[in-house]
Amino acid sequence: MLINSKNFIQIDTKDKITIADSFVVKSNKLGSGNGEGKLYIGNEGEVLRNFYGPKGFKIKCFLLKQDLLKFLNDLKAEYIFPQLPYKKKEDLPSLFSSRSNKIQSLPEVLEFSIDEQVQIQGPRVYINSKDKNYQFLREIPLPDLSYISLMKLIANDGEIIYYIKLFTDFKDSFGVTSHPSTVQKEEALLEQNISLSKEVKLQTVKARIGQGKYRKQLLEQCPFCPVTLVSDERLLIASHIKPWAVSNQNEKIDPKNGFMFTPTIDYLFDSGFISFEDNKKMLVSPWLSKPTISRLNIKPLKVIDHLPIFGREKYLQYHRESIFKN
Repeated sequence: MLINSKNFIQIDTKDKITIADSFVVKSNKLGSGNGEGKLYIGNEGEVLRNFYGPKGFKIKCFLLKQDLLKFLNDLKAEYIFPQLPYKKKEDLPSLFSSRSNKIQSLPEVLEFSIDEQVQIQGPRVYINSKDKNYQFLREIPLPDLSYISLMKLIANDGEIIYYIKLFTDFKDSFGVTSHPSTVQKEEALLEQNISLSKEVKLQTVKARIGQGKYRKQLLEQCPFCPVTLVSDERLLIASHIKPWAVSNQNEKIDPKNGFMFTPTIDYLFDSGFISFEDNKKMLVSPWLSKPTISRLNIKPLKVIDHLPIFGREKYLQYHRESIFKN
């Protein structure tokens, strides 16, 4: 990775640090209080120290403007049609616009430093910073729907820097990867479509949750999970490649727009932590840590021989470009 004309390579990744309600700025909060600048990053231990450094560490970090724009766009539906009970819910639509404009005016790379909060006793480790660029980690995310990951990078001369990226996760709060307002809008449009029969509408709705005719046809094409080779239908999920909520009518019910996966593989694929090339090689997100990848027993660029590719190329291209966390 080239940062300010200097080349860095990845050492490791810290998978997920939840953006808590206590951390975000007041305008984004669900509960009371003004918010705190310090961020909890984990409990004291060897793993934490190997990643961040010895007690009292001060680390150099950066955000990318393009990442902030994508993150804010991913959260747009919640800003415009908030589902959670924010204290200043009515302000979120205008805040989306002003924050989007603010990010547009930023440089491409936003650098800052972070300090461990050694004054806090106990096993819980916190970080904070007085740098204005750090405040984007508090200002843009919405609690319970946002998290950050850190990628530890090193240059040839030994310089270490941390790449911080914000991510959105609707699944924990809403049970789906697409925002509820997007799903509701698609279901309303479907119901209003007078050219479709009741049966087609019913099968389209069932396809969203991987049931009905969609699941039956997909099982005929993919009778087992191509990654784990599990064939017990009770353990297989009919997963869309291009999400149902952003697919057109034909794509919503097209069995070529899907795979049968076991639950863990389905979650990884649905969340963008894995994807596939047209040559059947598995792509693994660099935003998964090495220990996590090892424990999941997944291998970057491993050829998945039984992966049914034919007819799914356009959907996989969408997944690599729009869903995969690269």
